[in-house]
Amino acid sequence: MSTLSLPARSGGRAAQIHIDLVTLGLLSVILLLGLVMVTSASMSIAARDGGDPLQYLRGQASMVAVGVVVAMVAFSVRSEWLERWSSLLLFLAIVLLVLVAIPGVGYSVNGARRWLRIAGFNLQVSELTRIMVLVWVASYAVRREAELQGSLIGMVKPLSVLAVIAGLLLLEPDFGAAVVLVATGFGVLFIAGARLRDVIGLSFVVTAAMAAIAMLEPYRVRRLLAFLDPWADQFNSGFQLVQSLIAIGRGGWTGVGLGESVQKLFYLPEAHTDFVFAVLAEELGLLGILLTLVLFLLLACRALWIAKLAHDGGLKFQCYIAAGFGIWLGLQAFVNIGVNMGALPTKGLTLPFISYGRSSMLAGLAWVGMLLRVFHEAANAARGPAAAALRGGSARSVAEVAEDEALLADGARP
Repeated sequence: MSTLSLPARSGGRAAQIHIDLVTLGLLSVILLLGLVMVTSASMSIAARDGGDPLQYLRGQASMVAVGVVVAMVAFSVRSEWLERWSSLLLFLAIVLLVLVAIPGVGYSVNGARRWLRIAGFNLQVSELTRIMVLVWVASYAVRREAELQGSLIGMVKPLSVLAVIAGLLLLEPDFGAAVVLVATGFGVLFIAGARLRDVIGLSFVVTAAMAAIAMLEPYRVRRLLAFLDPWADQFNSGFQLVQSLIAIGRGGWTGVGLGESVQKLFYLPEAHTDFVFAVLAEELGLLGILLTLVLFLLLACRALWIAKLAHDGGLKFQCYIAAGFGIWLGLQAFVNIGVNMGALPTKGLTLPFISYGRSSMLAGLAWVGMLLRVFHEAANAARGPAAAALRGGSARSVAEVAEDEALLADGARP
């Protein structure tokens, strides 16, 4: 049994709350793995100058706890409300990105102005605005379905909005977040029925534009050169990648043992954030790498499975929300792991639910709450054998079961 159905009251009548146990199980394992690896990677950093060795563990655990509450709140919000408010959410996203770009308003760390300081908490705006923008993209795909599927302009309109958002992200600068957002938006629009030739053509245009933008900034050029040959300048521009590769190489098949990493001892910068995967590879080896990859793959596939359930139940907006989560999760995990292994240039993206990061954790768990809400609504949209199929984890779609029910109603055998 892959789901849990709980009794509830809604408007004076009995209702059911459907919870996807598979999603919760996979997420719980990833979160626990993240807590272990953040603790291991950060103890030496936290203990420096007499600090608390468990400082980052406490911070990450507290964010997970707050994130669970945020996920519960997101779960309680009906998807139809999100669809109705999508234009307002897009407007708020633009306002937040403009505010963070204003000197004195946006909070700067290491030369990047990506945060707003709210009540002592640094909110990384790109994490929150990504969800808002993709909710609008999902809403557009439903409202403009015929135009999206029938003409090039239907694809150009949402991409123009994504280009504006990406431009604001580049002002921070946050090139990685811009790339992931645009790529995820492309994925959602393609799933919504955009013509393949439009997707391929515009993909070339966007990729060329992103490449040109990357070459305009000297620091991005240095990152690219360091990625191509980190050993050429291993003590300067290539230092971080070289240390990451050393960590992964030391791991071998089974790793050097949990807590035994050498590279985390002030050799590998950002060992508990962007490069926590390198520490994981050193301590847990190839087996740990494979476990991590399988966990992310299964969770992304589960999100796409939930998207299919919603689509088969006639819930298109919900389908695109779930698909957006699956695409984002798989893409960001792929980019982070690729950066750690030297397969991609450094982007400054966290490994979802594993890297230390307060804003990324809260935003990620909020999206999980939305994903669980989609599953709940897809299950409630089904009746009779269809609902039983969902609760039992049947591979049959809601539409197939509904067709059988219609045949039974007409006196025919399914």
